[in-house]
Amino acid sequence: MSDRAETVVRDYYEALRAGEPLSPYFLEDESTVKFGISESLFGFEAVSEALQEQTETTSGWSVESHHLVVTERDGVATVADEVTMAWTDTRDGERRCFETRWSGTLVRVPEESTAADDGREWLFATMHVSAAHELS
Repeated sequence: MSDRAETVVRDYYEALRAGEPLSPYFLEDESTVKFGISESLFGFEAVSEALQEQTETTSGWSVESHHLVVTERDGVATVADEVTMAWTDTRDGERRCFETRWSGTLVRVPEESTAADDGREWLFATMHVSAAHELS
């Protein structure tokens, strides 16, 4: 295994664009947390279910990274980025676009884990995506 955490983040963005399953990028643990623009998800099961629903009800994703910063230290990686993202909601046909800020933590998985068997050395333990709005 030799993936860098940054590679995993970029692969996640690509999977999002392609409409591929996203839960394999997250740590299968009750401590896994994902905050989205309008959601708070606690535990891998909740994260996985929400990501599956997102994949089923959206299409045409655009994900543009503007300032990705990834730092690895002792089996943990921190992530920060500014991302322009857009998608079409397949339920109402409406196109949505947001300027967002992403932050998160990835953990290095042990070589004997199933994630490692899938070729992933790093998994998201936390992810936070928020919409950037200027205060007036």
